[in-house]
Amino acid sequence: MRTTLTAVTAALIAFTAPGAHAQSGPVKIAGIMELSGSGATPGTNFNNGVKLAVKEINAAGGILGRQVEYLPVDTQTNPGVAKALAQKAVDDGAYVVLGPVHSGSMLVTMAETRRAEVTNFTGGEAASITQQGNPYVFRSSFTQLTSMPKVARYIKDTVKAKSVALIYTNNDYGKGGHDAMLKALEAQGIKVAVDVSTDPQQVDFSAAVLRVKQSDADALFLYTLEEESARALRELRKQGYAKPVIGETTAVSQKTIELAGDAANGMVGHVGLTVDAPQPRIKAFDERFLREYKYKSEHNGMKGYISMYVVKAMTERLGKFDSKALSESLHGAKLSAAQYPGVLMDLSFDANGDLDRESFLIRVEQGRQQVIGTLPAMSAK
Repeated sequence: MRTTLTAVTAALIAFTAPGAHAQSGPVKIAGIMELSGSGATPGTNFNNGVKLAVKEINAAGGILGRQVEYLPVDTQTNPGVAKALAQKAVDDGAYVVLGPVHSGSMLVTMAETRRAEVTNFTGGEAASITQQGNPYVFRSSFTQLTSMPKVARYIKDTVKAKSVALIYTNNDYGKGGHDAMLKALEAQGIKVAVDVSTDPQQVDFSAAVLRVKQSDADALFLYTLEEESARALRELRKQGYAKPVIGETTAVSQKTIELAGDAANGMVGHVGLTVDAPQPRIKAFDERFLREYKYKSEHNGMKGYISMYVVKAMTERLGKFDSKALSESLHGAKLSAAQYPGVLMDLSFDANGDLDRESFLIRVEQGRQQVIGTLPAMSAK
């Protein structure tokens, strides 16, 4: 009897110890997602990417023989709601938390996953997310400090612009990208002719575009979210702006292109991920996503999908479900797409949880992203 009680007590201790997870039954993955509100477009796409990955993983036998139980909840694009949902997710024993996608929400929720020592992937790009020394946070996209130097070099070397106008969204995401871009342009010797801050969900871009035109800058860099980017592009077309327009990720996403219509044609941008990349694994993902959801994915769908497959790959390397150990193993990790096809592209994580891999330059033509160049991973240089 004493032996039995000791075994039961030990099992209970192992189950309730911080960072430890039961090694049988479904493994819980929490999704803290923007499924409504201003972030519904990226949040829903990220969520759908995760769901597709989970469906495939479970059909192939799960992770270490366990099925994945994915539990997405809606933050309503409200940081306060997101924080409460993150608290509940870790209290309910989530092995990994995926999301939020918006940087503003991630900046308030990641304290909860840190408290519980739970690995947390985010779609947010604000540089500040991984500058706080949180060892449990990992990106599914580039930090702005990686993206902006690539864009600035393109503006200098290909566009040959000596001056640039900026339009950006005044939130955590926009300000982080804006500040990173200012440094990148300065490093390339490019002058900022006019710097225009706009509000999240801004509807009227007529004054902002007029300021850009009056600045006589050689080109425009647009760093706003999908809906705002589409409105800005339509206003640029309306006012007859004919100089190069360069964007990054959200400003050239497929959602932006669909909303902007013909006004998006000719725009050039840097993207970390695109389903139009000329790579077989990405093409196959694009086809599977289209069959599952009846619409084409974009970068957020790819980010969610890849994040789930990174969790699978690294958990199988560990040979156990231990979220703290998972985070420790991810720092400095490299994953080959040849060995782990679900990650789609070779990738690595640095000591801060920042992601590195190839990326792409695209031009919008006839309502689609056309890849015009592949840029190497920063670590390859």
